Amino acid sequence: MSKSPSGRGERELKVRVKGRGRPLSSKLWLERQLNDPYVARAKREGFRSRAAFKLIEIDDKFRFLKPGARIVDLGAAPGGWSQVAAKRVGATEGKGLVVGIDVLDMTPVPGVQFIQMDFLDDAAPERLRELLDGPADVVLSDMAANTTGHKRTDHLRTMALVEAAADFAGQVLARGGSFLAKVLQGGTEAELLAGLKRDFATVKHVKPKASRADSSELYLFATGFRGER
Repeated sequence: MSKSPSGRGERELKVRVKGRGRPLSSKLWLERQLNDPYVARAKREGFRSRAAFKLIEIDDKFRFLKPGARIVDLGAAPGGWSQVAAKRVGATEGKGLVVGIDVLDMTPVPGVQFIQMDFLDDAAPERLRELLDGPADVVLSDMAANTTGHKRTDHLRTMALVEAAADFAGQVLARGGSFLAKVLQGGTEAELLAGLKRDFATVKHVKPKASRADSSELYLFATGFRGER
């Protein structure tokens, strides 16, 4: 039996969604959202997504979003990671610089320059360097491919996206820079890891508490870009 939020067991759901007229997957997703403390906290603290707390946790641990740094946020919309990055590097005070890029439009974020563009476009790396007035110190990617409902296909598509993001990072990062990207567990990371270990001094897996326990997502955090491309 579920226990109360006292820590003696799993927290009871506070909100249950009626299933009439809804697919089960939609009902379960909505129920999870309504009962997710990070969703409620994001609304309370003015963040655009619960994902903001994942970046906050990772940066609290590794301190890589340094004041004055130049940051690229790939797949930036709706803007949760851009919000965190802008605050941490001082972009809201004119000290650092954050550039977000996404094929989707994004409501302006204070301290963030945004371009609506596919980062896979051949012109994207040069466009980003122009906006940053030089190379980036950090490239962020919280992207995942649109789901098809087929677990294996979704995994492969997301990993292909991460590999493209890693290649992009190699084109825009300054020597010594960092790359943080969401990946999915599933046994297809070997080639990606080999490439990152070649291009970066250190590569780590990170699972922030804000990532749902039942999720297969992890984050790859690579630091010390060798700049040898």
